[in-house]
Amino acid sequence: MPDVWSIAIYRGASPLALSPTGVVITGDFVTDVDAASVADPFLLRRDGRWFLFFEVIPRADHRGGVIAVAESDAAVDWRYGGVVLRETFHLSYPHVFDWEGETYMTPENEHGVRLYRCASFPNRWTHVGDLLPIDAADPTPFRFDGRWWLFVCTPPYTLRLFHSELLTGPYREHPSSPITSDATCARPAGRVLMPLRFAQVGRPSYGSAVRAFRITELTMSSYREEEVSPSPLFTASGVGWNANGMHHIDAYQLEDGTWIAAVDGRA
Repeated sequence: MPDVWSIAIYRGASPLALSPTGVVITGDFVTDVDAASVADPFLLRRDGRWFLFFEVIPRADHRGGVIAVAESDAAVDWRYGGVVLRETFHLSYPHVFDWEGETYMTPENEHGVRLYRCASFPNRWTHVGDLLPIDAADPTPFRFDGRWWLFVCTPPYTLRLFHSELLTGPYREHPSSPITSDATCARPAGRVLMPLRFAQVGRPSYGSAVRAFRITELTMSSYREEEVSPSPLFTASGVGWNANGMHHIDAYQLEDGTWIAAVDGRA
């Protein structure tokens, strides 16, 4: 039986100290797809409202993922907004971010690292370019020190790092790449919150837990990181929506200094 994934909202004093709020979104929340699961949540704050982008996994075809959105005023009661991006191939991990007045997405897919721009927020997205022509899971771009950096995981479990002066590329591989081929920390698990990188634990099974690493050095020629406590950051609870694993976090700092996060778990 395929894994069943759900999304939950956590809050806390920092991305490393979060607790569940009781808000859980399951596949039953989706109304325009017969959904088995929802996973890979990413948050955006826009005009005083929360927008949650996530993968919808159809019950009939677990390799036919699409990207959907939900909206909320206080991140408690969510309103489903429908599928916003569908291709002829599988989509997941809708990493959304704002840059220079535009909103972009780099969803995982089967045709390299593709960049989409939002033509009409939040429902219409246009493919505007290809960043890397490689088989790459969970592409995670982030801005640091005046450059764009991009983590990807290539099969089976190899974390690679690229960089570019421009969001649209060209991207060059970092001299320290590959960073690691350890299945317990190679695959990205959500947005980079510099200096924090989040990683999926892929052993003994896919999506077992989430670990956090602090990037202690990142230059054009060097990369270093160290794991931070607690470890793992999130793991299986043994009961309910995340009984058998967790593999994603997207955290956002609020005006009062506390944090909200969207996470996912496997029943």
